Amino acid sequence: MNRNKDNSSLIFLRLRGILQKHSGKFSVTSDRPDHYCLSLPWSPKFNKGFPIAWVKVSKSYVSYHFMPIYMLPKLMVNVPLGLKRRMQGKSCFNFKNFDESLLNEIEHLTVKGFEECKKVGIVP
Repeated sequence: MNRNKDNSSLIFLRLRGILQKHSGKFSVTSDRPDHYCLSLPWSPKFNKGFPIAWVKVSKSYVSYHFMPIYMLPKLMVNVPLGLKRRMQGKSCFNFKNFDESLLNEIEHLTVKGFEECKKVGIVP
């Protein structure tokens, strides 16, 4: 394996582990070596289901998509600049290098995001 592929594997496993801690509240709609997805089967607020968070390995980075920051932008207020620099669009973070401090920030954001989603009725 080359170094980038090693990095991608480590990053993917770490991010997948973050999401797996929440899998009991959601449906796991993809669990492959390069894609892990949690979906909300039904939302009381939107009266439909949708993918809520996923991690995916691409050719040059690992992306972490987290829909709560799209639905509740106030979640981004206290996010460190280093993590904000990894943002692509409104709900995605891209990682090329393993950085435990940033991954810890993603974990914290994930916990907070799911808590806030419950408070406002997005998740049951």
